[in-house]
Amino acid sequence: MEIPKSHPRYESLTQRHKLVKGLRDGYVTEAGLIAQGRGEAFDYLIGERTLKEAKEAERVAIALILISKNPVISVNGNTAALVPKDIVRMADLLNAKIEINLFYRTIKREKLIQRILRENGAKDVLGMGKKKSLPGLDSERGKVDPRGIWISDTVLVPLEDGDRTESLVKMKKNVISIDLNPLSRTSQNATVSIVDNIVRAVPNMIKFTEEMRDLDENKLRVMVENFDNKRNLEKIVGRMRKSI
Repeated sequence: MEIPKSHPRYESLTQRHKLVKGLRDGYVTEAGLIAQGRGEAFDYLIGERTLKEAKEAERVAIALILISKNPVISVNGNTAALVPKDIVRMADLLNAKIEINLFYRTIKREKLIQRILRENGAKDVLGMGKKKSLPGLDSERGKVDPRGIWISDTVLVPLEDGDRTESLVKMKKNVISIDLNPLSRTSQNATVSIVDNIVRAVPNMIKFTEEMRDLDENKLRVMVENFDNKRNLEKIVGRMRKSI
């Protein structure tokens, strides 16, 4: 079914159809569709737009990745369905690794997501072979590539589960989340929490990367050090309260 661009819910419906196609193709799970619906509810509360607080977090996230020595972008089924090309573009610009990480892990899903990322230009996709287990995490989500997340200093975790974020933070890693729910464990525990729809956040981050990648490292560090993540989240929660 082709959705007319004149439809008032065009963007939202397009995202839903991408995820439904991903479900039919075998790399998005039914739980992923539920997660998308939950995210849409929070998106309504911010007016389905990128708030200034989210833009600030996106800029700081890019600054943090640029000063990192070994950044990794984690990809799950929903991320692969919604923004595969943008993820690959951002990783290339930031010289970051891409690693597949799944809660409902199967070899079939891993291979399908790997293929999608490669079709969108990714040269090397981690997360397919031997894995190490994050401390305190018994789920498949805790199994990470020893060449990627395990040795990373900064991890971008779009559409994430809170337990892995908590584990990564305990390992003294910087965690950047993209999560429309500012009250989630992921948002509350991340180093930099981006409360925005991933289809807006990642293109914004690509733009900021192009603007910031030649900045002096000291300026980037000041941006990161001056950012108050908890205060930023409080402002967003306040905006949501007002919208209700």
